[in-house]
Amino acid sequence: MDEYIVVGTDGSDLAVAAVRWAARDAARRALPLRIVHVVDHRPYGVPAPDQTDPGVSAGERMLRQAAGAAGECEPGVAVVTALAEGPPGEVLRDQAATAAELVVGSRGVGGPAGALLGSVPVQTAGHAPGAVVVVRPERAGSGREIVVGVDDSPGCEPALEFAFEQARARGCALRAVHARRSPQERSSEPGTGSVLTDRLAGWRERYPDVEVREDLRHGPPVPALVDASVGAHLLVVGSRGLGAVGSLLLGSVSREVLHHAQCPVAVVRGAAVAGRGDSTSGRA
Repeated sequence: MDEYIVVGTDGSDLAVAAVRWAARDAARRALPLRIVHVVDHRPYGVPAPDQTDPGVSAGERMLRQAAGAAGECEPGVAVVTALAEGPPGEVLRDQAATAAELVVGSRGVGGPAGALLGSVPVQTAGHAPGAVVVVRPERAGSGREIVVGVDDSPGCEPALEFAFEQARARGCALRAVHARRSPQERSSEPGTGSVLTDRLAGWRERYPDVEVREDLRHGPPVPALVDASVGAHLLVVGSRGLGAVGSLLLGSVSREVLHHAQCPVAVVRGAAVAGRGDSTSGRA
């Protein structure tokens, strides 16, 4: 895996918000930023050889604008741009395969229960290897906590690692949320204490400088995570696919959290758990 952060841009206000978020994260983590615009010729066909490709010209302009926005936000970050061709969701998933993180803007219309995500965030979040961060301008994440969903499956380990790294880079606390379906639900290992405390023990040792706040709740995981996202910097959830087909589908928790969370959301899919079911806090 190469050490850089990738962000997709299409010239929209949503994309600008994603670029700025990615630039700030790149500065915190001392990583270069790669800005990608994808030209999709499928709806329109490819221009004749002697014609100027308007999609390429527009894409180059968008990349220049995005690089300018990143430079204004974080002048010290190294920025490179790339123009790619193909289905945007597929191209960005390929970009994510060799990156530390992929950042995309949401694409939707607001509503009383949250915004409807567009196709590219849904196609990338939970489907690409590693971490995919979905950013909305109106939910930029200005709080002082990183929130992470925790359950008793191996699927949350990559999410925990990403969340601890984010908390350390930002110098903020980490709130670990575990939602029990009922007060009677107990740890899968009797006599060892709660799932939450046990799961966090090793990570506390690895990140002794990160303040950890355990948040045990009763009820379904989605409302618990959405509630915890209010005022947070970032909400982190894990994702696993059910085999070759399931790896192309978001689990229910991941999907609902992306729709309704009140801050940017990172969906983290580790290579070690790819193809073994889908899990976020609770069950996805």
